[in-house]
Amino acid sequence: LYIETVKSYFGFLITEFDFKPPEEIINGNFFYDIVFKNKAISISISYENAEDYLQVIIFILQNGKLPNYDDKTKTLHLTRLNAQIMPTIEKSEINLNNKYFVNFIAKDEIQKKLLKSAKELRLCLNHFEELDLP
Repeated sequence: LYIETVKSYFGFLITEFDFKPPEEIINGNFFYDIVFKNKAISISISYENAEDYLQVIIFILQNGKLPNYDDKTKTLHLTRLNAQIMPTIEKSEINLNNKYFVNFIAKDEIQKKLLKSAKELRLCLNHFEELDLP
């Protein structure tokens, strides 16, 4: 269910941002990682079941390759991007973004977290070029 939910909620990556269909990495019932890539960016949407920990990370690719995870200039956590971008976004854009997701119904806590992350990521990617990255 996790994989189908991610593909549904984050489908805009393919339709709006030219990402390829995602790669799926599954480690038993404990860890799921869905990875979307385009020419410049790889986005990992991972969930650790035991810890109930969801993480969305944007990696800026270097010659098509993933950067070192510890490189904070190329490994961007959605929470950090969100903190940087949300204050600059007008209410009307947030409302339009919410309308895009209006038909998605989150049935449990993980789906709520995924939906919130999808909304945030879509707004961040719309303003990605404006970000003040180190």
